[in-house]
Amino acid sequence: MNWIILIIAGLFEVAFAACLGKARSSTGNEAYWWYAGFVVSLISSMLLLMKALEKLPIGTAYTVWTGIGAIGTVLIGIFVFKEPTSFWRIFFLLTLVGSIVGLKAISH
Repeated sequence: MNWIILIIAGLFEVAFAACLGKARSSTGNEAYWWYAGFVVSLISSMLLLMKALEKLPIGTAYTVWTGIGAIGTVLIGIFVFKEPTSFWRIFFLLTLVGSIVGLKAISH
């Protein structure tokens, strides 16, 4: 259950980064809604991370949480914000995925 909580916390990290990106490209009241989404996502992510850390080792949990956020944010950047892709960007993204899976596999 703690791993599921940690994954959800990582997804909220992706959400708060995406909200910042959308707020940057918005104006007026729409930008404020994106900033509100950022705050809600940030608080949710931190609270869920704290909950997961009650049972998981901090080194592994924090790395997985950050990795989910990094991978998700790169994918949001590519698919939503139309950031460029290249072989090396995808290659290193896949090595990050492999590292996260490896940490999960060896943790107790």
